[in-house]
Amino acid sequence: MDRARPLLELTGATVRFGADAVLDGVDFRLFPGEVHSLMGENGAGKSTLIKAVTGALPLDEGVLSLDGEPVRFGSPHAAQAAGISTVYQEIDLLPNLSVAENIWLGREPRRFGGIDWRRMRTDSRALLADLGLEIDPSSLLGTHSLAVQQLVAIARAISTDVRVLVLDEPTSSLDLDEVAELFRVVRDLAQRGVAILFVSHFLDQVYELCDRVTVLRDGRFVGEYLTRELLRIDLVQAMLGRRATALTSPSRASEPDLDARDAFLSAQGVTVSPGIVGADVELFDGDVLGVAGLLGSGRTELARALSGIDRLDSGVLRISGRDVSPRSPRAGMSLGVVYSSENRRAEGIISDLSVLDNITLALQADKGVTRLIPAARRRELAASWVEALDIRPSDLDRPAGTLSGGNQQKVLLARLLALSPRLLLLDEPTRGIDVGAKVEIQNLVGEMASNGLSVVFISAELEEVLRVSHRVAILRDNRVVDVLGADDLTVDSLLALVAQPDEIDE
Repeated sequence: MDRARPLLELTGATVRFGADAVLDGVDFRLFPGEVHSLMGENGAGKSTLIKAVTGALPLDEGVLSLDGEPVRFGSPHAAQAAGISTVYQEIDLLPNLSVAENIWLGREPRRFGGIDWRRMRTDSRALLADLGLEIDPSSLLGTHSLAVQQLVAIARAISTDVRVLVLDEPTSSLDLDEVAELFRVVRDLAQRGVAILFVSHFLDQVYELCDRVTVLRDGRFVGEYLTRELLRIDLVQAMLGRRATALTSPSRASEPDLDARDAFLSAQGVTVSPGIVGADVELFDGDVLGVAGLLGSGRTELARALSGIDRLDSGVLRISGRDVSPRSPRAGMSLGVVYSSENRRAEGIISDLSVLDNITLALQADKGVTRLIPAARRRELAASWVEALDIRPSDLDRPAGTLSGGNQQKVLLARLLALSPRLLLLDEPTRGIDVGAKVEIQNLVGEMASNGLSVVFISAELEEVLRVSHRVAILRDNRVVDVLGADDLTVDSLLALVAQPDEIDE
């Protein structure tokens, strides 16, 4: 293997959607045995480049070369046959099948005309052991954590003769220990000569893991850099094309006077088994309540309980001074409470529907099928939200699934804000989006709170929680153990609180 020559190379790569060039004359190199990061704002062309490399999109112009030879893949299957495999942010495996079945799905070993189950399990065990993983091949995939499922997806990807491995936001749902295990596997693969394309919006992870960085902006090539020679502030400015001073200080609404008003929502002893136990929280107009806790601490379960998605086993919800028992998201919406799921793809954006349809979907559902919103009014409403949230591109008829992650998140927010809610529950609203789009979302939270909207903001990034919140609810072992002012906390002190062993509690 010639490590001095690119294993994979794009030259002058151009991809158009209609008249728009979403990838415009981009050059990209990936060498054997390196971990290479692809960076850029949402909409910069990262996903399009990945799709061009993996056979999901054809190039309109330019050349893709593999090991020095021009290639043209008609499908992801053809790219995989050539040794290019991809593991996406949203794990596309089947949780109702075993680990072994997921690894070999569609390529099952055969014997006497049927599936050779013994060989499948044996080969799976050997493959997992080769990666240093102790996972029972016979166990159901859905019984494992997201981190293990991510590693199984990597095992599936390398079960072929993999030469290039694309990892698209693989750490967005993992905690620190799980990220460390993933990085161990990635480094081991790189030492074997596998070329790894690593896409992540976590700058710390890029600098910890990656050898080189390629930056895209507005579909164009900005530069290729050695990570060790590139300052972080310079990387951010290369991505944004502007100075990055605004990134450290997104606007936050002024602190509401909690003693001068009644709570809009009050939860007392809220329990939903097995996710949240005896939770007490209060939300006030213009209040941003951050929620901090480790994975599995009950963050999402708390939001789902407050929104009416999950029915309470016990406890009391009081909204606008009266006790309520919302038994569905629609019932919660009627009370002014809306929820944005952490899983945009499965529980948020409907990819095949237009931006217009996605924005007006909940409003039409709230009115019912017998009270159709006039087409002109729908278009006017959607256009106003596209302008207000700066959704790009501004084409209302474009399928929402073709937008970048940050713009999809804005479309989802527009759908919920069109309902004129009193309380907005945001579960990981900036997961998987770039630093520029992240600040836009954070600033939007501040603006909404300034206009009197109550916000629950859940994020695994503790620095982000402190940046946008007035108060922080600390969750540990499915309980709200304390609610503290954000100004009284630091990232280190908050980390100590969420990670504190339960036996320390009085």
